[in-house]
Amino acid sequence: MTDKPSVLFVCVHNAGRSQMAAGFLNHLGAGRIEVRSAGSTPADRVNPVAIEAMKEVGIDISAEQPKILTPDAVRESDVCVTMGCGDTCPYFPGKRYLDWVLDDPAGQGIAAVRPIRDEIERRVRTLIDELIPGESA
Repeated sequence: MTDKPSVLFVCVHNAGRSQMAAGFLNHLGAGRIEVRSAGSTPADRVNPVAIEAMKEVGIDISAEQPKILTPDAVRESDVCVTMGCGDTCPYFPGKRYLDWVLDDPAGQGIAAVRPIRDEIERRVRTLIDELIPGESA
């Protein structure tokens, strides 16, 4: 592990919410935070509507691929943010766990995904402020 704080975003398919959150944290964190994302049952590809929604705010997540959640990914992260994956996330004492209750963008149109994206951005900005006090995103 590095001296930087590390965050793992987890959702079921690692195709929408967790990919958008990782995109925001990579962009807004500007290299100050190590970012990972994974899913308990990864999809074949990132949700195209999530990609479109993120492009609208200048963040390109089109090259990302859904990844399987592993115990090592959790073990190597300081903070694990779950988004609807329930009990499938391994638990390790000493880790900080957050559960963000967010609508699933799967099967939704762009108009329904925008508010989800915007709420994820708000929460990511708050998380950055908690992990790196005094350095607002």
